[in-house]
Amino acid sequence: MRARALVAGGLAAVLLAGCAQSVDPIERLGRKAAQRVGPHGPAGADGRPYRHWGLAAPLPAPPRVPARAAAGPGRVPPVVKRVPTSDKVVFLTYDDGAEKDPRFVDLVRELRLPVSMFLTDSVVGPGYGHFARLQSVGASIQNHTLDHPALRGLPYPGQRAEICGQQEKVRSRFGIRPRLFRPPYGTYDRTTLRAAADCGLSAVVLWSVSAEGETRGLRAGDIVSVTSEEATGPTLTERTTSLLREIQRRGLTVGRLEDYL
Repeated sequence: MRARALVAGGLAAVLLAGCAQSVDPIERLGRKAAQRVGPHGPAGADGRPYRHWGLAAPLPAPPRVPARAAAGPGRVPPVVKRVPTSDKVVFLTYDDGAEKDPRFVDLVRELRLPVSMFLTDSVVGPGYGHFARLQSVGASIQNHTLDHPALRGLPYPGQRAEICGQQEKVRSRFGIRPRLFRPPYGTYDRTTLRAAADCGLSAVVLWSVSAEGETRGLRAGDIVSVTSEEATGPTLTERTTSLLREIQRRGLTVGRLEDYL
C-alpha cells in the first residue's frame, strides 16, 4: 500500500509539474512579446526604439507649454524666424511634400517626433495618403501654398488664392485648418501678411537654420527647415536621424512648434 501511495504521489507531482510547464511558456511568450512591442510599435532588437534609429540615448520629452490663445480673425500674423524661449528645444519643419519616405513615418511614430509638415498641393500631388499617415502618428500639417510661387510683389487676389486655396485643400484632405503658414522661398510682403490673416492663419513661419547648411551652431528656439532633396541623395529619414544626433550633442530636444506660436 505504501509503495502504491508513493507511486501515486510521484505521478501526481509529475502531472502537476507538466501542467505548470504547459502554462509557463505561454506566460513567458506574453512577457517577451510585451518587451518587443513598445508603446509606438515594434522597437529595436533590445526593445529600445532610439537605438533602432542610430541614437545613443532617447530624446528627452519636451517641456509642457501652456495653451496659447489663437490670434483674432483679421489680425496681422507675426513673422517668426526663431522662437524666443529658454526651453532646450528646437523645431523640425519640412517643406513641400515631395519626399514620401515610408520609413520616415516609422521614425516619427517610434520616437514621437513632433514635426511640422508645410505642404504644397501641386508638389504633394496624389501623395496625400502618406501625409495622412504622418498626421495619424503625431505630425502636424501646415500651409505652404497651392503651387509654390514666390509671393512677394503678387497682387492680393493671387496671394489670397494661393494661401486660402491650400487652407481649403488641407481642410478637405485632413479635416483641419492649418494655423501656420510658410511662404515659398521665405519671401513675403505686407500683402502676404494681409492675405494670411484673411485666410485664418495665426503665424508666418520662416527658419533660422537650414538642415542642408551648418547645424553645429544649433541653439534653443531654432526653427530648422528640412527641404526636399534629389532622389539620389540621403533619404529624409537618414537626414533627420543625422540631425537628431546633432540635436542631442547640443543638449537639446525637439519641441512642437504649434505649442509655442
